[in-house]
Amino acid sequence: MSTTCAIPNSATESKAPATVKAAILVLSDPKPGSEEALGRVFNALAAAYDFKNRGEEVTILFNGAGTRWIGQLSKEDHPAHALFEAVKDKIAGVSCGCADVFGGGDEAEQSGFELIKDNPVPGTTGLPSLQNLIHEGFTVMTF
Repeated sequence: MSTTCAIPNSATESKAPATVKAAILVLSDPKPGSEEALGRVFNALAAAYDFKNRGEEVTILFNGAGTRWIGQLSKEDHPAHALFEAVKDKIAGVSCGCADVFGGGDEAEQSGFELIKDNPVPGTTGLPSLQNLIHEGFTVMTF
């Protein structure tokens, strides 16, 4: 005896796709030049590319030692340069306070990126506000 399972009408009805908002934080440090660091930034950019190509809202921020990446990724011979160029329009900027500590602020500004400081952390020039991103409905991913 064969059993046939019915699919409820609600499961077959077309539903509007859920809106996704992704904030990608790059924290990895390019200085060591390790494959692990390159793997992190590559996957961060690849995730942003995926969201962008699917028409989802995505923003990329460089925090911590990750502020150093802009100078590296801007080089045409960098292995992730083409991917960087493909998502460049989704880069919100670089943490101002982190750039003060770890460097990379000059390269970011020369490349036309903003130094973000909407979270006035004491003793710093300010960092990006993750609370603002979450309040705006973004899911924060770190690489």
